[in-house]
Amino acid sequence: MAAADTGGMTEYDALVLAGGAARRLGGVDKPALQVGGRTLLDRVLAACAGAGSTVVVGPPRDTVRDGVTWTREQPPGGGPVAAVAAGLGRITAERVLLLAADLPFLDPPTVRRLLAALEGSGCEGALLVDAEGRDQPLAAAYRTAALRRTLAGLGDPDGLPLRRLLAPLDLVRLADRRGASHDCDTWEELARARERAERAPDG
Repeated sequence: MAAADTGGMTEYDALVLAGGAARRLGGVDKPALQVGGRTLLDRVLAACAGAGSTVVVGPPRDTVRDGVTWTREQPPGGGPVAAVAAGLGRITAERVLLLAADLPFLDPPTVRRLLAALEGSGCEGALLVDAEGRDQPLAAAYRTAALRRTLAGLGDPDGLPLRRLLAPLDLVRLADRRGASHDCDTWEELARARERAERAPDG
C-alpha cells in the first residue's frame, strides 16, 4: 500500500508501541481505553493513516483501521527497545514514525510537522518536547537506518531503556504547541484527556 502524499517527502511507515504493562493503571489494557468515544489506539492509528504501512507491537486488538500489521516484542513485556526491535524488522520506508499507543491528541498536522522537520533538518530524528521541557521520544519521526544502526550496537534489547537506543542519534526537538504528546499513564491523565476531548471533540 502506498503512502499518502506528504508534500513531496518520501514514503514513511508508522511503528506503534502498544504492549506496555500499564502498571500505574493497575494493568488494564491501556490502548483499549476510550477518550472521546474512540480507543486510545484508534486515535493514534487515525493520526498516522497516511503511513505506507503501520506496525503495532502488542497483543492484537480490534481496530477501526484495516491493514495493520501486528507483532510482539521478545520476550513479551521486554520493554520499549525490545518492542522497537520487533517492529523495525517489518518497516520498509526510509522514515518511520515511532509512537506510543496512548497519545489521544496526536493528529495529522503534528505528524506532518515531525516529518517535515526530519526532512528539512538532515537530522536522524525529530521529536516533540512537552510543556515541561521533557523529550517525548515516542511522539517522533526517525530515519529508519539510524534506528537500525543504534539498535545493532546494543546487543540484547530486553529491558533496555529507550534512551540507550536514542542517545547516539542527532535529533531535532520541536515544541509541542498542540498538546499532541499528552499521554495517559495514570487515571488522572486519562481523566484530563477525557475532559479535553469533551470540550473539543474535534481535537
